[in-house]
Amino acid sequence: MTKPNQSCCGVIEEARIEAREKHDRRAKPQPWIVLKLAVGLTVAIIGYSSYVYIGTFCLDMIRRNSNALGNEAMGVAFLVVFCIFLFMMLWSYTMVVITPPGFARDFVEANKSGYGLPPTRPRLSETLTDIRGPSYELMSPTVDLSRNPSHDPGRGNKQRNPSTTSNTLAGSTSTKDRNSQTTAASNDPEEAGVANTLAAPIADPHTLTMRPESVTRTESSSIDLPPPMFSRRPPTTPILLPEYRYCNKEKILKPHRAHHCRACGACVLRYDHHCPWVGQCVGAFNHKFFVNFIQWACVFCFWTFGTLLGVNLRAQSRASSSDINPQQIVVIALAALFGLFTMTMIFTQTYELMVNQTTVESLGFRAMKEREKATLSQMHALWQMGAKRQTKRRWDNEWGKIGTEGNLWWLGSARANWESVMGRNVWWWFLPIGHRLGDGLTYPTNPRFDSEGRWRRRREWPSDLR
Repeated sequence: MTKPNQSCCGVIEEARIEAREKHDRRAKPQPWIVLKLAVGLTVAIIGYSSYVYIGTFCLDMIRRNSNALGNEAMGVAFLVVFCIFLFMMLWSYTMVVITPPGFARDFVEANKSGYGLPPTRPRLSETLTDIRGPSYELMSPTVDLSRNPSHDPGRGNKQRNPSTTSNTLAGSTSTKDRNSQTTAASNDPEEAGVANTLAAPIADPHTLTMRPESVTRTESSSIDLPPPMFSRRPPTTPILLPEYRYCNKEKILKPHRAHHCRACGACVLRYDHHCPWVGQCVGAFNHKFFVNFIQWACVFCFWTFGTLLGVNLRAQSRASSSDINPQQIVVIALAALFGLFTMTMIFTQTYELMVNQTTVESLGFRAMKEREKATLSQMHALWQMGAKRQTKRRWDNEWGKIGTEGNLWWLGSARANWESVMGRNVWWWFLPIGHRLGDGLTYPTNPRFDSEGRWRRRREWPSDLR
């Protein structure tokens, strides 16, 4: 019964993939009215909240109406602070809406001959649920044997078990046979590095030092054996090569960190994400203004929420018969909802800026951490937390940390990463003025990677970075 179920699931998945591919072929950019619909909704919510706060809350106190919840001085103070926060939020929102994110077609000439796509398929989760095109950072890893010779004895026997692999690694294959074998990484990045029997590529097998308990060496062997099957296996895709950056939809060679957005129908420079609340993508030229907007929106929402809720609770405690304005209850709920949402966005965006990652790039690091977590679960029991930490610490000593030293675009410090988007002037960090550093087309790369964008081991880094 197992095989028919698996076959049925496979047919269903194939049908879903084919249906999605047909949809992509005839997909068109969203109409302008659809893109800007959420902008109108946002302005309407801000306008309604301002009307309730000013007209039924502050002015009642200033005019000393019978239903006022405070005195005149309180009404004036609340009104002034509210207007300041409202102005800063609207200013930031206007800047992020009217500033284009930067489109690759405006800077790169079309190349209809093309470079062709990499010999990989996008992940199923990307193909089915994401409005973006496939990210070249997230492509399945491939290995170029001409650049990274590796050893995978017994590759021809596809049905061998781990014990057979161990016996083979123990020396049953000669050096000449090992050099003639080939290695290919898994096409499914969700399974990469999890209890597989493929050896990771190494730059120089003569300089690789292994732990004694990792593998079994023959007495006659003069070189170290490949790494154990339980090890960190970063993607080996040369993402800096042109063929991994060609967009078949716009027929252009995308600059580094640019991605195609299906909603906008264009390749966006330093693509972060498509935000319906601003009616366009967040990219190289408006990312700073987006961060300014969520900063002031968070302050505006929590000020509105805190003052309305606090004054109404105080009034209820003093006079139990007083009625609460239902419109103020609605605004309190809206302020709490959007306040929590923008606060979460601030934490996420701040972290990603300080490690120099975009939202779409962070998905690749998250997937790698999940694969590594699965590998550790295969290596150690659930209660062996100390052993898991030691193993992870050993991998970090060999490769560096995943989110920072293993980031191709990491500039070496959190401040440098932050300033590359928010600017060096401290006032620019909070005011919707100024501009980001750089042209949006070129970015310095992490020297811990090779010239084609592969993460190298610590021993291969420049000496001053080890």
